[in-house]
Amino acid sequence: MWHQGLHRQARIGAFHPVGVEDEFRDAVPVVGVGGRDPDEEIRRAGHDGRSRPEPVPVPPIEPGLHGISRKIQSGCEIHTGGARLLHRACVGIHSTVLGPALGGTRFYPYPDQGSALTDVLRLSRGMTYKAAVAGVCLGGGKAVIIGDPTRQKTRELLRAYGRFIETLGGRYISAGDVGTGTADLDIIGAATDHVVGRSASAGGSGDSGPMTALGVYQGMRAAATVAWGQPTLKDRVVGVEGVGKVGSELISLLVADGARVVATDVSRDALALVADRFPGVTTTGDVLAESLDVYAPCALGGTLNEKSLERLTASIVCGAANNQLLEPGIDTQLHDRGVTWVPDYVANAGGLIQVAGEREGATADVVRGRVDAIHDTVIAIFDRSVAESIAPGRAADGMAEGRLSAARVR
Repeated sequence: MWHQGLHRQARIGAFHPVGVEDEFRDAVPVVGVGGRDPDEEIRRAGHDGRSRPEPVPVPPIEPGLHGISRKIQSGCEIHTGGARLLHRACVGIHSTVLGPALGGTRFYPYPDQGSALTDVLRLSRGMTYKAAVAGVCLGGGKAVIIGDPTRQKTRELLRAYGRFIETLGGRYISAGDVGTGTADLDIIGAATDHVVGRSASAGGSGDSGPMTALGVYQGMRAAATVAWGQPTLKDRVVGVEGVGKVGSELISLLVADGARVVATDVSRDALALVADRFPGVTTTGDVLAESLDVYAPCALGGTLNEKSLERLTASIVCGAANNQLLEPGIDTQLHDRGVTWVPDYVANAGGLIQVAGEREGATADVVRGRVDAIHDTVIAIFDRSVAESIAPGRAADGMAEGRLSAARVR
């Protein structure tokens, strides 16, 4: 029931259009559980996320446990389990137990403020678990800018957003996501140092899409080993749903491995680019209508639900999309049906691993080796799933929670 109250609070006070200079102003500290300021957690840890931190002996900031709202000059601001919502931006901090909260900024035309807030809270939690399983010294956060990036994204808005991030004092670090890319991060980074994934010329590691795709591919290879005994997708039919910067890179890896790829996207232009780049790839309006060996959701989340399970023919599900399960019980249903699901936040951790390496100055070869190791992580998750007779999602959650618990008690 907490989310219903959350949505009511998000609707308190209309969001009034304001000038760009005012759009992200009036920032105040993000308050966590029990009124604990995440800055204090970072100070107690004695680190800035660039070096290996000492564990923080406090619980993570959980989304949705506490919430207040008040009207401010630029519209409405929400404090709810570390999330805050302004005129066009919402930043959610789920946990700083392992380090500063890092997560991408999603620029998307949400239908209402409640939808944006729900998404940022779910995504920030996923980042906490992703970082924990990936072994990086970072916490979980996420941000959204509410709007249509094709019409509303401007340099002025991005600079203003960067100034907004700067007011958070390093407790949240932004990266790219749906609707934001390297060029946008360069602009945001002109106003704050708390951003990763910038271009090499701006001192960053560049587009994280290739490393994200590589991690998904390695997770898929691990799942193939479990399902078919060989770590290859050769001659397997893989349906890729979403052919953006990650999906298209995944297709490249799959084609090189000898897979037969069927691709779809809501953008006809994106599909046309894929058809030109990969003449052997079949494009379709609905990959789930095809007979598949592997289903790779690489667009927005929630595509694994009761209706899609009825249509699913694949033996493996592994993709780059976040929050693939519309409801937690879907994981168990997939498991009971004999479908091998690679938990999304494990498979798509390659981008996080890249930007974590960027912050510590790791070489490209070192980063690639860590991303390749997602294969072994997925195998370990499946081993735990079998040993404990639980679904892979629960096994992955257990690994993440074990690392978080160990950090709290040390």
